[in-house]
Amino acid sequence: MVTMTSADNALKTLYLGVVTEQINTNANPLLAKIKQSTEDVWGKEIKRLAQYGVNGGIGAGTETGALPSPAGNNYEQFTLTLKNLYGTIELSDKAIRASENQSGAFVNLLNAEMEGLLKASAFNFGRMLYGDGSGVLCKVSSVSGNVVTVNNIKNVIEGLVVDFRDKTTGALISGYGARRITAVDRANKTITVSGTAISSTDVPANSLVTVQGSYNQEITGLGAIFKTSGDIYGLSRTTHKWLVPYIKNNVGDITESVIQQAIDTLEEDAGSNVNFIVCSAGVKRAFMNHLATYKRNTDYMDLKGGYKAISYNGIPVISDRFCPEGTMYLLNTDNFTLHQLCDWQWLEGEDGKVLKQIAGTPTYSATLVKYADLICDKPCGQGMLTGITEA
Repeated sequence: MVTMTSADNALKTLYLGVVTEQINTNANPLLAKIKQSTEDVWGKEIKRLAQYGVNGGIGAGTETGALPSPAGNNYEQFTLTLKNLYGTIELSDKAIRASENQSGAFVNLLNAEMEGLLKASAFNFGRMLYGDGSGVLCKVSSVSGNVVTVNNIKNVIEGLVVDFRDKTTGALISGYGARRITAVDRANKTITVSGTAISSTDVPANSLVTVQGSYNQEITGLGAIFKTSGDIYGLSRTTHKWLVPYIKNNVGDITESVIQQAIDTLEEDAGSNVNFIVCSAGVKRAFMNHLATYKRNTDYMDLKGGYKAISYNGIPVISDRFCPEGTMYLLNTDNFTLHQLCDWQWLEGEDGKVLKQIAGTPTYSATLVKYADLICDKPCGQGMLTGITEA
């Protein structure tokens, strides 16, 4: 007979390791390339020394002259607050009781919930990798009842729970929090949300659509790294130019020459070796068309996590649904680390249980948690091409 205790034990012993592996390596090909570490985590913060430039204690001189003055490595300290990442499953008491005398049925019930959690995790953590930490999914263009036209449909999906926020301050608009997306019309760039009808006065054009409760709480993704001004990791880009990545805008047609120029610039200026290229699907198609036009062979590679990529001089080129349109990133993933307090763990109560009844409801929930954030210790060694004509 299945009991709540056996369900708890199954989540802790049978599912945790599998789910952790799936989220870390199979959720997203870029995430699978990034190392994860518990080093440099101090309390609730990440404090990491980043080296830049070269050691200055070198020089040439005469046979009997003075030796070069010592000048050690240059360091700056990066500081980030660990972000709180959650994933929750929910089981109804009725479903549990209906399967309590059939272990196979209960396993199927748990499997279905875990598969749903993995799907949601793959979507959200993949999305966050390309975000700027704000949690903004898109902006409102117009509203009609519960149908909202947005400027970008890439980051939304049915089932996601979102907040509507002020376009200037980011403050939650009263009465418009925790609305669940019930339908997505990708052709017309509209989402339908639950709850009462939305007022265009309360939610005007350019209002922000964010993941529930996540505004400015997400990891420091590529959107935050690929900027030319402002601060990152507690340091100013104006003062520290090595925090500014290589960016080429208005590229137009993608060619091998454009890609190679970016790779060569990163190698010559920053000593960085690009080992991973990611782009939007339209850019990947345009690049493949370019290769076909000039009768180049398209070589393919197998990546960790079961992903396949085309190859550019031995460098994998993949498309990602969350990569901005008309964009290609040229990355040295050795410079990226997901710093974490620990890997994914179940949130346990004082009694050590992971399945807990939701107050006032006949349902139980279990929550996976991870405290982490992403650091690139050499932003100047990363490149981005934008304004690429898609196919």
